[in-house]
Amino acid sequence: MGLEEILVIGMFAGFMGLLLIGFPVAWALAGIGFLFAVIGHVLVEHMGADLWFSWGGTIGVLDRRLYGIIANELMVALPLFIFMGIMLDRSGIAERLMNSLVRVLGGLRGGYAVTVVIVGVLLAASTGIVGASVVLLGMLSIGPMLQAKYNKSLAVGTACSVGTLGILVPPSIMLVLMADRLGTSEASVGRLFMGALIPGIMLGVMYIAYIVIAAYIKKDLAPAPENRQPLNARALLEVLIAVLPPLALIVAVLGSIFTGFATTTEASAVGALGAVLLALFNRRLNFDVVSKALYQTTRTTAFIFGIFVGATVFAVVLRGLGGDDVIRNAITGLPFGPAGVVLTIMLVVFLLGFFLDWVEITLIILPLVAPVVFSLGVDPVWFAILFAICLQTSFLTPPVGFALFYIKGVCPPGITTLDIYKGVAPFVALQMLGLFLVFFYEPLATWLPAQVYSGR
Repeated sequence: MGLEEILVIGMFAGFMGLLLIGFPVAWALAGIGFLFAVIGHVLVEHMGADLWFSWGGTIGVLDRRLYGIIANELMVALPLFIFMGIMLDRSGIAERLMNSLVRVLGGLRGGYAVTVVIVGVLLAASTGIVGASVVLLGMLSIGPMLQAKYNKSLAVGTACSVGTLGILVPPSIMLVLMADRLGTSEASVGRLFMGALIPGIMLGVMYIAYIVIAAYIKKDLAPAPENRQPLNARALLEVLIAVLPPLALIVAVLGSIFTGFATTTEASAVGALGAVLLALFNRRLNFDVVSKALYQTTRTTAFIFGIFVGATVFAVVLRGLGGDDVIRNAITGLPFGPAGVVLTIMLVVFLLGFFLDWVEITLIILPLVAPVVFSLGVDPVWFAILFAICLQTSFLTPPVGFALFYIKGVCPPGITTLDIYKGVAPFVALQMLGLFLVFFYEPLATWLPAQVYSGR
């Protein structure tokens, strides 16, 4: 093992070690980066090590690299999409959707859980904020499902798992970050949004199919209510009225991107304004709501950009120490073809999701492996969507599955951590099934972008 390999492994081991003892991610990334920059400088300048490392070529270019991130117009879309999601969370749309759909579907076996999936998919396409979606769905649905004698694990697992669709279904802040990190026009934000649309909806359909089939096989899992209200035209009209506002916002945001009428940044501004108008329409707009939304947006954006800074320091030093070559040789040295290489990367990402958040994996791992994978002739959109589906599982896999923490905070007394784990396990399996479907049938991710962007 050469010196470059030792240093690269040492950087990743040091980073994981700091995380395990409780250091914040941004500080751990930046601290390990600076530490190994000093080590590299000492090895080259004072010990004559055979490394293509220079202090000026790593730490000396950080100011330009960091300014490039801040000056990137695409990054303006992040706080705007975050603000849009938080405002929609507070606008009362989800409650209205849930109440109206329950009147239509609640009388069916498993109907309340199916309602949660439908509302979750609409929320995912409207907000893209996993934490807000999980908490909101949990607060709105777990109590009523338990009162309807639903199985505890199914009730909590449905609310928790469906809430994570917001990270995949466009407009998704994860896809915005991935497009920036991939750095190729073949995987622009618009193409990734289009590529994720079919897999995202497919996962929602798979969730519904699982709930319906499981409820009919096991009668006490999700029983139909004893006093079923008759369905009438008024109930259907209420569903239509509840669905139209978020649907109009989704069409306005995604449609303006897909048609080329607006850039991603401009569309995010449209979405933010639309969310404010919907809150006004539902009589939820006031100073307290706006101030809290702005505060949460600022905190979330600062968190992401803090990790951006740390990841930039880490990546610059890693490249300076020969990390790109080490990773390229490791990937191309695998005894598989391109498909086997992609599967191996997905396995590594899945395992990393047990310990790291999607932000760290997107900012650190994706830029390192993507160029090597693309050089093997792999379609960038297909690879990015596979990567995104795999990252979605990181919200549901312990010990660092953030959706598990979110849902635990709103669960009624009597629901244990084991109930949550048992509840999300089938949905993690469904996500992995969706991943393999996209892997074996590439057009699920590439057909729609090809149709929309052919000729552009």
